[in-house]
Amino acid sequence: MGLTIAQKIIKAHLIGGEMTVGSEIALKIDQTLTQDATGTMAYLEFEAMGIDRVRTERSVAYIDHNTLQSGFENADDHRFIQSIAKKHGIYFSRPGNGICHQVHLERFGIPGKTLIGSDSHTPTGGGIGMLAFGAGGLDVAVAMGGGAYYITMPKMIKVNLTGKLRPFVTAKDVSLEILRILSVKGGVGSIIEWGGEGIKTLSVPERATITNMGTELGATTSIFPSDEITRDFLRAEGREADFVALESDADAVYDRVIDIDLSTLKPLIACPHSPDNVVTVESLKGTKVDQVCIGSCTNSSLLDMLKVAALLKGKTIKPEVSLSISPGSKQVLSMLSECGALTDILASGARVLECACGPCIGMGFSPNSAGVSLRTFNRNFEGRSGTADAKVYLVSPETAVAAALTGEITDPILLGEMPKIEMPKAFRIDDSAVIAPAPVEEAKDLEILRGPNIKKFPDCHPQEDAIRAELVLKVGDNITTDHIMPAGAKILPYRSNIPFLSQYCFGVCDKTFPERAKAAGKSIVVGGSNYGQGSSREHAALVPLYLGVRVVITKSFARIHVANLINAGIMPLTFADPADYDKVKEGDMLSIDGVWAGMDSGSMTLCNETTGEKIALVCSFTERQKAILKAGSLLAYTGEQLN
Repeated sequence: MGLTIAQKIIKAHLIGGEMTVGSEIALKIDQTLTQDATGTMAYLEFEAMGIDRVRTERSVAYIDHNTLQSGFENADDHRFIQSIAKKHGIYFSRPGNGICHQVHLERFGIPGKTLIGSDSHTPTGGGIGMLAFGAGGLDVAVAMGGGAYYITMPKMIKVNLTGKLRPFVTAKDVSLEILRILSVKGGVGSIIEWGGEGIKTLSVPERATITNMGTELGATTSIFPSDEITRDFLRAEGREADFVALESDADAVYDRVIDIDLSTLKPLIACPHSPDNVVTVESLKGTKVDQVCIGSCTNSSLLDMLKVAALLKGKTIKPEVSLSISPGSKQVLSMLSECGALTDILASGARVLECACGPCIGMGFSPNSAGVSLRTFNRNFEGRSGTADAKVYLVSPETAVAAALTGEITDPILLGEMPKIEMPKAFRIDDSAVIAPAPVEEAKDLEILRGPNIKKFPDCHPQEDAIRAELVLKVGDNITTDHIMPAGAKILPYRSNIPFLSQYCFGVCDKTFPERAKAAGKSIVVGGSNYGQGSSREHAALVPLYLGVRVVITKSFARIHVANLINAGIMPLTFADPADYDKVKEGDMLSIDGVWAGMDSGSMTLCNETTGEKIALVCSFTERQKAILKAGSLLAYTGEQLN
């Protein structure tokens, strides 16, 4: 039986376990990346392991999230990350150099390599044929130290593309179509491989848009073959030597196959407040638009920006609309400037923002009250934009331009003829904003620069054999990490300060939670299905840990978040019967006896002491995960292993 592309890369990097679906496997990691919102904590964790030098082929620290320096906090974190990168063998991408996924695709991504990043959209690398995973900062720290990355061996889903996209229908629309088909839960436990004759019509940036959005499916990762289109991209980046051809075997077996005819797709739009709430653009025609944002790690490539510039050329946006443009990298911005496209963008009335994540994470450019914002981003979770009552829609750059020019949701096909875009044969190469680490001998004497906002890792709590705690919070389905630990300009600067962050935990759901959790001392949280979807931010586990949460019980979990809970020493359990979710309520006193035996057997009994109900719970922990929980955290467990 043949192998899929992902299975081939897994086989080449397998250092533990067997490639049996559902079993735990350990992978050797070639590359890592961090960004500054999660990186400070990841490097504090790396330091705690006592390892002098990273042991990966390439590790890169990017500054792209917290670039708004309205106080000392972000600047201090940047200095900390730069100093620790120089000392420990990590390349440092300076503020303004670009968004981690765009820059990594341009300058460091290599087909066939493994990559993990402390950002959930790291699967963007699958557009160039990498096996790339979003992970918690602790997992990235362990990988930097030479440790394995553990995942559950996933199923394989094949998406066969046929035909060719019509003008004004884009890779973003392909992403929204698969979200419409599978939903935000449909990719859980699976790797999505894109193939078929249709992929030959898609450039690497277009493929990267699709693998980036695969994160919103809950997929383990997504991947494209590495072919002549990949070679052309690498050649244009001056990196043809990095090319490796990769394709699945003709007799590879998939758990599911989905067929999409590109020629039948229409411009699509994801409505508030979920990426899978997808309808056609034409069905919403006439809806008034207040704001348009073009950029993010999903749609900020040179190809995207050249299309935007061509559509805006000689035109002016509606006076009632505010339009922002965020190029994905310094390379993209420089090339826009050199060819004159930047002038066309500015002349339209658009505001050009820094090469950073910016509005996507609520870091500036928030909409007006109850505003309608069309964004080329990957998430439209409630409140993520920084405006609590905003209505955020996800669209392609072409649909975004149509809205900016007309002041309402408009099918971009109505703009007329799509201008022909000629991509350059070679990109502008300037790596001066990527700072190499110091040589080993020099690094020994370097000082790590720490600001007063950087606090220590929360104390871990080894899992006890009996738990008795109050149910302090009960939430519903599809709770995101933005619900648990919000982003935004007011909060992100404190990602290295868990005590300060704690006052915002679950603020979207219940502003009284932090105070009540502290008063309880030890607590339990109950959630619905797909709990913890969204960002890879481990703060959504570390902050509840700090507030005393010991157990989270749900109908089901998102992949990265359940790993982060275990890494933090919080035990994730699920209801054996999802209907039992209704048998508990906030304020109930809950208890579980025989926890350790239950970890081994896969089942436990929850006693609701308030009502007398006995509720069956299930779990599935590997031996390593049991050891992590008993040690109190992955950091404590790793320390035990190193010693």
